[in-house]
Amino acid sequence: MAMLWVKTFHIVFIASWFAGLFYLPRIFVNLAQQSDASVQATLLGMARRLYRFTTLLAVVAVAFGMWLYLGYRIGVGPGNGWMHAKLFFVLLVIGYHHACGVMLRKFEQGKNTRSHKFYRWFNEVPVLLLLAVVALVVVKPF
Repeated sequence: MAMLWVKTFHIVFIASWFAGLFYLPRIFVNLAQQSDASVQATLLGMARRLYRFTTLLAVVAVAFGMWLYLGYRIGVGPGNGWMHAKLFFVLLVIGYHHACGVMLRKFEQGKNTRSHKFYRWFNEVPVLLLLAVVALVVVKPF
């Protein structure tokens, strides 16, 4: 029964983390289009708070995932190649999260050189990553 609660919390924190990863680049789109300093300051404040909160969600989500993997041995052993692939995509999600932090710092320093179109495309990456992770967990193709 305890494992089911750990799974539940893992899923809830993953969903919350991704909600932040879906919205943060959307703020970047608006920042890249905005020239009004007061609006930019507001958007930067929103982005900063969202990034900090999303980082906390990510830490908890990964901790619950590690608990499932190491504590309950889910995905450990022969016939669990899907877990190795999932962990690869989790590393990509963590890298994407880090890239959002780097982009936020560039906006804060006034050094953004990318257009709103770039951020619109960048905003699609977590959708593809989430699809890959969910498909690997549900389908377990190998």
